[in-house]
Amino acid sequence: MTTQEVTDLLKKAYGDEIETVMNYLTNSIVLEGVSAEEVRESLETDIQEELNHAEMLGQRLKQLDERPPASYDFEARQESLQPPEDSTDVLSVINGVLDAEEDAIETYRKLVSAARDADDPVTEDLAVTVLSDEEAHRTEFRGFKREYDEN
Repeated sequence: MTTQEVTDLLKKAYGDEIETVMNYLTNSIVLEGVSAEEVRESLETDIQEELNHAEMLGQRLKQLDERPPASYDFEARQESLQPPEDSTDVLSVINGVLDAEEDAIETYRKLVSAARDADDPVTEDLAVTVLSDEEAHRTEFRGFKREYDEN
């Protein structure tokens, strides 16, 4: 892998984190109902973590003499994380979060590998750290999904 491949993955991850913040925020606002409370609270907490991830990725890009993507560079891709028409459809939000987390995990695993191949231990360490957070988010939302599947 080349340094360009590392920066391309950093830019993708940055954009994904920003899109995740937007979708988590919107879903935390629109979800309604007693069963939505815990998921809403989790999304609200995760917004800050995802924003922190984006900031770390943006700082790393700057350290590599690259510019983090801005809104004109942005291409929305999280179709399954769009707010549901039915504001009580908590399960669709849970499934959307799981899709987004799976995509993030895949991206960070690729970034770990690319950074290792490019002999970039700083980016590798950053990717491992964020990967761990994303896996923890996935675990939490898998738990929410299991609760819904049991009911």
